Amino acid sequence: MLNVLEKCRISPPPAAIGDRSLPLTFFDSAWLLFFPIHQIFFYEFPHPTSYFLETIVPKLKHSLSITLQHFFPFAGNLIVFPNPNRSPNGKRPEIRHVEGDAVALTFAECDLDFDDLIGNHPRECHKFYPLVPLLGQPSKVSNHVTIPLFSVQVTLFPNKGISIGLTNHHCLCDATTRFNFLNAWTSIAKHGTDELFIASGSLPFYERVIKYPESLDEICCNQPGIETIDEEYKLPQLVGDTDKARATLVLTQAHINRLKKWISVQLPTLEYVSSFSVACAYVWSCIAKSRARIGGQAGDDDLERFLCVVDWRSRIHPPLPQTYFGNCVGPCLCTPTKSTLLASNTGFRTAAEVFGKALSETIKNKDALMKDAETWLEKAYEPVPTIGVSGTPKYKVYDVDFGWGKAKKHETPSIDYNGSISVNACKDSPADIEIGISLPAKQLDAFISISRDELESNFYEQA
Repeated sequence: MLNVLEKCRISPPPAAIGDRSLPLTFFDSAWLLFFPIHQIFFYEFPHPTSYFLETIVPKLKHSLSITLQHFFPFAGNLIVFPNPNRSPNGKRPEIRHVEGDAVALTFAECDLDFDDLIGNHPRECHKFYPLVPLLGQPSKVSNHVTIPLFSVQVTLFPNKGISIGLTNHHCLCDATTRFNFLNAWTSIAKHGTDELFIASGSLPFYERVIKYPESLDEICCNQPGIETIDEEYKLPQLVGDTDKARATLVLTQAHINRLKKWISVQLPTLEYVSSFSVACAYVWSCIAKSRARIGGQAGDDDLERFLCVVDWRSRIHPPLPQTYFGNCVGPCLCTPTKSTLLASNTGFRTAAEVFGKALSETIKNKDALMKDAETWLEKAYEPVPTIGVSGTPKYKVYDVDFGWGKAKKHETPSIDYNGSISVNACKDSPADIEIGISLPAKQLDAFISISRDELESNFYEQA
């Protein structure tokens, strides 16, 4: 299915950066053992391979190099020292760039069905995996292990389209930094220079100014499994066949307004009712019902956790600029029992109530982020079945334009690792919400049936 046209490594311009390092904060090192983040952008491109090689390949190489000049950690490596809390020098993990470091960039073409991949209907998950770039494997250097942080694959569907696949280690950055990087890259690709990007005032802020107790570093660096990070450490990968399928559910503004109105009537004292909260709650309740419909995972009193992360750049004291580089997100957790999510008429209400309350408390209680950090870090590491959220409708992913038009479809293959969902602004209208679902194929069919039947019924019209 995949024909590799070229493999190369893209460095920043010579002598533009030199040797630099960036310490990890506990916001970063909390993700040391997390699976990589994968994104794929699909674009219409009705041109042959020759045109792709002559025009697109040079443009992307040049613009990526210039972008890395400003976002040097993307070209660097994660440096992990053995036993960071017990070694004589006590070195913590860091991101390090040395002259000559580079991003692995692959250009390929494939014969997959482009129109099928960009649909909203159920599609086999494994069909997307050839479009996902792998991170290089760790290597041992002197007294530490180096782990590549970022890779790119650009795949041509001749005379049909292009996909741009991105993979990053979560220690590198969160969604805000990744979107800032993409904005810079697309601006440079379209204009051939970084002048407009620099003038926009969007240069990354690298200062490590967040103040927090050292004990938080110790918790993150003492996670079970950290001691296994050596040159033999295998990063998680999405490879091979799987029984999972993915689909995209679009909740229009009309759908969302109807759900919000119903929740406001059912729960008049609930303080936090947003488009994001009701969309997540609705999908969460439908996932629980779909699992029950196919007879999976019995035990109504078992806990099932829902987790999203909240951007704390503007919420911590003192606040950080939105261009702060790295991770700066804290978890919002809620954990009802499964039985409360399965009730036919109250499952959505329960999900909206517990998630809305958790979001409200997380956002309002700014002091708790640092004050209670040890508690929520330990909770985040508990082995409880969890549905997480990747993405945010705050960022318009469909506006990511390298110069040949806006994206036709955006996918987040990394939700295949653990059954999370992706939530983004819709391509057709930013007021609509597009939710990516990845489930075993039989359960996905049940989810689609349940979610559509409930949206099309008149139940949520009732007070």
